[in-house]
Amino acid sequence: MSYECVIGLEVHVELNTKSKIFCGCPTTFGSAPNTQVCPVCLGLPGALPVLNKEVVESALKAGLALNCAITEDGKQDRKNYFYPDLPKAYQISQSEKPIAFGGHLSIQTEEGAKLIGITRVHIEEDAGKLVHEVSGGTLIDYNRGGVPLIEIVSEPDMRSAAEAKAYLQKLRATMQFLGISSCKMNEGAFRCDVNLSVRKVGSEQLGTRTEMKNLNSFAYVVKAIESEMKRQIEVIEAGGQIKQETRRWDPAKGQSFAMRSKEDAHDYRYFPDPDLMPILLSKEKIADAKASLPKLPADYIHSFIDQDQLRVDMAEQLVKDKLIAEFYEKTAQMVTDKETLANLIIGELMKTVEETEESLKVSEKEMAVLVDLLAEDKINLSIAKKVLSMIPNTEASVMAIIDQHDLWPITDVATLTQLADEIIEQMPQVVSDYKAGKTKALGAFIGQMMRKTSGKADPTICEAIFKEIVG
Repeated sequence: MSYECVIGLEVHVELNTKSKIFCGCPTTFGSAPNTQVCPVCLGLPGALPVLNKEVVESALKAGLALNCAITEDGKQDRKNYFYPDLPKAYQISQSEKPIAFGGHLSIQTEEGAKLIGITRVHIEEDAGKLVHEVSGGTLIDYNRGGVPLIEIVSEPDMRSAAEAKAYLQKLRATMQFLGISSCKMNEGAFRCDVNLSVRKVGSEQLGTRTEMKNLNSFAYVVKAIESEMKRQIEVIEAGGQIKQETRRWDPAKGQSFAMRSKEDAHDYRYFPDPDLMPILLSKEKIADAKASLPKLPADYIHSFIDQDQLRVDMAEQLVKDKLIAEFYEKTAQMVTDKETLANLIIGELMKTVEETEESLKVSEKEMAVLVDLLAEDKINLSIAKKVLSMIPNTEASVMAIIDQHDLWPITDVATLTQLADEIIEQMPQVVSDYKAGKTKALGAFIGQMMRKTSGKADPTICEAIFKEIVG
């Protein structure tokens, strides 16, 4: 029996304002515990919150970038669900009147473009951090309490872990391009809750969903979805029923564990916050915000496809991170072979940015030099990769690195022929396999040649030499 999963995501984006949502305390990440607090964010009696104007402006930009309608007369609500890491014991959020609603975000899937619905974008305060001690006690750091968030809730439009990852990457890039958040996942500035259920393929009825909280890695999201889908199918197939519950994903064990029964919206007992004024957004304010939006991922994609003639999938890859998109755009102005540049960035540089969330260690100028050498067959891909790996550890130019480390490719036919004879003598099976029609034998030969020359042999010349020797 075939099943499909139905996925909706609740994404929390920490805004990069200098002060918290309702007070003037700083939002610096990594400060000593409980050094960024005041009577307001500690919820002391008589302390009144005042809404940070920049938070509303950031949420408005996010809503417009996600093609949402904007609420002109919004309000804030108290979410009366016990928060042990908020001194007030409740969270200030938004319920019936969020900043934005009814939008969509386009992602690229194996079947082509797909629109993922955006249910709502609302503002709220982050909670503090609980630190559970080995001794059994719990410490509380309130620094993060009151840090401004926007929560972006999707429709349950995703059907696989791959689609969820594509959505998160596109959403994260959009927030980066807007400049409203660092989106550093390792600092919790971009994290999500996964709502997932399974149903039989073809069924319109939704299954019972579970929620996995606070995933801050694309890899964790993919693994958590695949694991939870498998778990739910096994329960159903065994005749059991899925419980509506909140689960915690344990990356070390590769599985999720039940935390508590899942609440519905009515369990939160929302009511308008009596200490906060309505959020009024005029048509002029909304129009001005829309006119001031920067270039977004979709704009870059159109440019990369129309002007640089890149494939859609390559353009989509390049806009996964603002740093990468801007780096490609600037470097592309210096090179003629845009596709070689895109391939090198996607294949090599992007991995570093995704893994470390740090800035690139190569300048656009030096990258352009490397791309031109590669495009003109003056070096091969293996050499290009080596040079890229060396750049962060030196101030030398690309040309100097190649000279200093003797990385220029070996093109001398006599030298390569001698090496080819040695390889064939050591690997007679390669010749037999090739003559028997096994084309992979040529790849084995080239691979061995590359190992002998530390990747400096010219593959085209090596292929010609092998064919000439074998006959």
